[in-house]
Amino acid sequence: SEPSGCWPSEGAVSLETVKLLEKAGFAWTASGESVLHHSLQENIREHHPHRLYQPWKIDGTSGKIRCFFRDDLLSDRIGFEYSKWDSQDAVKNFMHELSSIRERTRDMDNPCVAIIMDGENAWEHYFENGVPFLKTLFKELVEHPEIELTTFSDYLQNDPDTETLPKMVAGSWVYGNLSTWIGDPAKTRAWQMLVEAKKVFDVRIETLTKEQALAAKEQLRICEGSDWFWWPGDYNPAESVRDFDRLYRQHLRKLYHLLGVDSPAILDEPLSAGGGDAEGGGTMRRGAAQS
Repeated sequence: SEPSGCWPSEGAVSLETVKLLEKAGFAWTASGESVLHHSLQENIREHHPHRLYQPWKIDGTSGKIRCFFRDDLLSDRIGFEYSKWDSQDAVKNFMHELSSIRERTRDMDNPCVAIIMDGENAWEHYFENGVPFLKTLFKELVEHPEIELTTFSDYLQNDPDTETLPKMVAGSWVYGNLSTWIGDPAKTRAWQMLVEAKKVFDVRIETLTKEQALAAKEQLRICEGSDWFWWPGDYNPAESVRDFDRLYRQHLRKLYHLLGVDSPAILDEPLSAGGGDAEGGGTMRRGAAQS
């Protein structure tokens, strides 16, 4: 069956993004708590915590799509903190936080706590790849009388109450902005390389055979992947930066080749050296600078 929702990279959204997702037929999307905070221009945890635990309509859309916002605190604890804890203690803390949320949302019929994180990157930091933690956690969740595990799609089947967000500020779960992909000089150069390749693509695509055009379009999509712009920057580990830098330039060279054009010499020059010591090896980012 067709997917009913779309999780953009690290929940990076904007009004235009949500409108495109709605046009594509998706019923839901999701982002980070900080995006909701910035959009409402208020500290929802401090003033209106219940507003985090519901789906939202977005003003400017036709109203068919809903946006969920993850609980940054709980999501980041699984992603970054609980790997340092004893499994039993970590689960006990998680359940305590859920109970606290339930007490703050007693006036709501069916509050929805969205836990969203990297699906694979956290577990290598856990004891036995997180298996003891996850088994204990899901046992507690399943047996709890007031907790129901669900998906966003199933949750929306019950037509839950929603508010309308009057303005959506562009951002992601990472600090509530888009800085993990833009701003650094090396990231800017990476985008410029893609822009120049896209200009050539637009000129050459009509001259190709059907098979050649399909191959070029697929290669362009590869070059547009968000991770290529995630890694450039001196704050990331040198080895990872070098690998992604090399692969990105290699994919751009292949795109030029498929378009029947010589690749520019700039693609032979590294973008960034790295050398930082980013948390978690740079593969993940917190929802805030500190949780």
